[in-house]
Amino acid sequence: MTSKKRVKMAFAHEEPDRVPIDYTANPGIDSRLKRHFGIAKNDDEALRRALNVDFRSATPRYAGPPLHQPVQDRIVNEWGARMRWVSHETGGYWDFCDWPLLSATLEEIQSWPLPSPDDYDYAEAMERCTALSDYYLILGDPGTADIINSTGMVRTMEQVLIDILSGAPESAAYFDRKTRIQLEVMERMLDRGKGVIDMLWIGEDLGTQIGPLISLELYRSVLRPRHQTFVDLARSYQVSVMIHSCGSSSWAFDDFVEMGITAIDTLQPEAAAMDPAYLKAKWGDRLSFHGMISTAGPVAYGSVDEVRQSVRETIATAKPGGGYACAPTHSLQDNSPVENVLAFYAEAMVSGRY
Repeated sequence: MTSKKRVKMAFAHEEPDRVPIDYTANPGIDSRLKRHFGIAKNDDEALRRALNVDFRSATPRYAGPPLHQPVQDRIVNEWGARMRWVSHETGGYWDFCDWPLLSATLEEIQSWPLPSPDDYDYAEAMERCTALSDYYLILGDPGTADIINSTGMVRTMEQVLIDILSGAPESAAYFDRKTRIQLEVMERMLDRGKGVIDMLWIGEDLGTQIGPLISLELYRSVLRPRHQTFVDLARSYQVSVMIHSCGSSSWAFDDFVEMGITAIDTLQPEAAAMDPAYLKAKWGDRLSFHGMISTAGPVAYGSVDEVRQSVRETIATAKPGGGYACAPTHSLQDNSPVENVLAFYAEAMVSGRY
């Protein structure tokens, strides 16, 4: 069975040969896994094949000119967000900083340089899709259609939440400009990838570990209408939609169903109202689940046996009747031992069999 057929069956709530598998990771653990398998540092495809991963990206790369002045010791992306390197005992990561639009006026935000949809490499992305057509191809990522986090990267999350709650126009000016650009990029890629691209992946972190980040009313009035435009676009191309949301987010699942979203990503089991058994019982006939293997649990802190038990129990809960893809809750972190990650993927291949 091809990966594409396997995932399509699972997400249609049918039982394929095994549960589909996905992978995302921070650079440190990713590099250590490649060394373990004897894979070149930049050979992402070989690592995914070694781990039996069923999903691949169809997202075009930004290939346009630099839009913002370089800053010493910083990475500046095409949206103007700045990142600095933060080291820790098991590796490091690029973290957002400086907040260049925190004190910007509405006029400054409206004139802030943003990329053109013309500056994405659609041809390269389509070449990748053609080469990987046996895999389940996903367009987008957790940063697609995301409002709070993406705007917080240039304005701080605190200010974004204040603006959304108060109705101040500054944050909306930025995220509406950004989402219009992203929507056009997605449409151009969906048009080129008709019959090849399988899913659109959008995101919005809606929860903390203990409850909602914002009210349902605020979600419905500010975020949902903007997310709906991406859902409607995907459905117009007969492409399904998955939404990423960290933390306690099940309070929004009924809205997701109404919107036409068919799969949920991340599903942190330690967060409030996110227990896999609860999610499967309440929404398992209407939504598919992608994630549930905690990156803050046994994979990071447990023994190999504890990792295998956690994966085995999660799959036993989520796989009946299809509707589940085994994946980490967000990216595997650098504090995850290689042997634990290998145990995770080995157990998924064993326990995931139907």
